[in-house]
Amino acid sequence: QMHLEESGGGSVQAGGSLRLSCAATLYSSWMVWFREAPGKEREAVAGVFGAGSTEYADSAKGRFTISRDNAKNTIYLQMTNLGPGDTGMYYCAADKRSGGDWSMASLYLRWGQGTQVTVSS
Repeated sequence: QMHLEESGGGSVQAGGSLRLSCAATLYSSWMVWFREAPGKEREAVAGVFGAGSTEYADSAKGRFTISRDNAKNTIYLQMTNLGPGDTGMYYCAADKRSGGDWSMASLYLRWGQGTQVTVSS
């Protein structure tokens, strides 16, 4: 059974950067970062498919970069120019069911425990 473990969260000032990692125990073609802010629904941030095709939420374009190392079953999320709106728990998701848009949380069968990102102004 697949297990996901996130790391790399922390507290930064606005304008700062963080790099998140998610290590999986098995390969998954789709691996996605979601985030959940207090009082808000979980939303997709960025996803990577196969050898490295990527998708980004509009809020992440130009600031975040998702990448993967298939040899390590690990994905990364490099986040730059962070703002308070990026604060939340960041979750790694994998094992996507077929069909549907990549950003739909309900399609993913495996989730990590999350890593907290806090951005102060």
